[in-house]
Amino acid sequence: MSIDDRFDDLAASLAGFYRAWAVYVGLDLGLFRRIRAAAPSGLTPAGLAAQAGCQAEAVDTWVRLAHAVDLVEFDGERASMDELVAAILLDDQRPEYLGGQFVSTVVSSLDYEGLIEFARSGRPIDGRPARYHRAIETLTAQDIAVFFQEGLAALPDLAAELTRGGRILDVACGGGRWLIAVATRFPETRLVGVESEPDSLARAGRHVQEVGLSSRISIEARPADDLPWPAQFDLVYFQDTLHDLPDPVATLRSGWACVRPGGRLIVLDWCLPESIDESRSLHGAMMWGIQLDQLFQGTRLWDHVGFANLFHLAGIGEPGIIDLPSGATLFVAQRS
Repeated sequence: MSIDDRFDDLAASLAGFYRAWAVYVGLDLGLFRRIRAAAPSGLTPAGLAAQAGCQAEAVDTWVRLAHAVDLVEFDGERASMDELVAAILLDDQRPEYLGGQFVSTVVSSLDYEGLIEFARSGRPIDGRPARYHRAIETLTAQDIAVFFQEGLAALPDLAAELTRGGRILDVACGGGRWLIAVATRFPETRLVGVESEPDSLARAGRHVQEVGLSSRISIEARPADDLPWPAQFDLVYFQDTLHDLPDPVATLRSGWACVRPGGRLIVLDWCLPESIDESRSLHGAMMWGIQLDQLFQGTRLWDHVGFANLFHLAGIGEPGIIDLPSGATLFVAQRS
């Protein structure tokens, strides 16, 4: 690359910073949703501001930024959206959904004033605020879609078992969205969610009540490594959460003890790159960025070997490993 090419490449990253914030603002204020709903005619910036209850000049500037970074189409009068962009940012029922990733990334960055000191001292931050955990709930909508559309396709016998019913434990269940999705799709199941973070715990209980599933879903306030249900569950599930727990080995060991004979333990997570070439990919860049955030808060991701090693340390043995089209990975252990 010439210096001009390298300059343009790095300058594009600055534009990407504003693009990420444009996505976050557009999602949080419902601007994308309103523009999409106005198809095919679109909306004027003034009309969009009035609908969203926002200040007109700020929304006009947002529209022009979103157009400049190819998020919306704008002819100088009306804004509209390409349907593919709208689907990726708004449709949280599909594996391609990235809206939650943008929300989580921007919200995580609000804590980064301490990142320099962490790099010097190695001391992680004391904890994340409630806004972070709410953003993670938005993020994991993609994981739920991956589980249903890719995970169950890779494990058709699991789908058959869930259709027949059974007891399910979701460890570190967050806001309870996966529990609700499973209970809705598989009405013979009975489910328990375990969560220790107070804001997530309250949201999970509220979400379950709102959809009228309290008779089938129980939310328990409990540390993830203290699960007092020996051999009682057909499925123990960890969704994008094992790497966030203070003692993943103890948690896996505790979860494995809850699996009844013939049942299984499944971890759905995202692995670090395993080669220099893989690290230079788009997926690799995102994973190393996420790893820096993980270390900053005192947790970490692993590559395939690292995740499998957690199973060995927990006394479970070698898990089955299934790489999914989205880039997520299933780690599966089944009791004989």
